[in-house]
Amino acid sequence: MSVQRGSGASGPNVGPGSLQSTLDLIGGKWKGVLLYHLIGGAKRFNEIRRLCPGISQRMLTLQLRDLERSGLVHREVYLQVPRKVEYSLTEWGRGLETAILNIKSWGEAYSEEFCKEHPQLPEYPAPAGTDTNIPG
Repeated sequence: MSVQRGSGASGPNVGPGSLQSTLDLIGGKWKGVLLYHLIGGAKRFNEIRRLCPGISQRMLTLQLRDLERSGLVHREVYLQVPRKVEYSLTEWGRGLETAILNIKSWGEAYSEEFCKEHPQLPEYPAPAGTDTNIPG
């Protein structure tokens, strides 16, 4: 995988369209959180559910399938009883690691500074299971 950083110049695959495509891949309430939790390594379905108590089983399944179809998450099924399924980041998913951690860091700084200065704004609680350390 080759990730190039542009200087803001537009080319065939650079610009608002590529940004929109990226946001479509990782957007929504849960995809970023799921990718964040997978940074620390492979996780089983129920482990992810415990890390994200606000997500329904159906929504978790749909979001993981969508991330798998997008090539960001790998689903490994082990042929054993009981069946074991693990989810992990692919190489493309790992390419988002720095961006996700930077977004998390920005959100923490925003909450600490900007929201203190503007108490009339609604507070957005951190999703359960997130902390200031890289997940593991």
